[in-house]
Amino acid sequence: VQLVDSGGGLVQPGGSLRLSCAASGFTFSSYAMSWYRQAPGKERELVAFITSAGRSTNYGDSVKGRFTISRDNDRNTVYLQMNSLKTEDTAVYYCYARIWGTVYWGQGTQVTVSS
Repeated sequence: VQLVDSGGGLVQPGGSLRLSCAASGFTFSSYAMSWYRQAPGKERELVAFITSAGRSTNYGDSVKGRFTISRDNDRNTVYLQMNSLKTEDTAVYYCYARIWGTVYWGQGTQVTVSS
């Protein structure tokens, strides 16, 4: 199993970024996927969740209405569209999957929101 996160960078407040997580080594379309983030000095927190077919999503309270999780099961990729970014969104963002009880993480991608 491999999860490869990409798309992070430096963006000004109010800007947008799209993160991607390319998955391999398992039947991607059979598993729910999530994005987490961890800011310096803080615990890792759930950002967004999407079911295996993409029919249902959930979001952390701090990102509702601004972030959108989606997936392309033909490309084995999950996305996180982040709009109206705030300085408090600065963190390392990680893709997450739980497969047969084993947790897998992407390597993380840094998102920095600063003017």
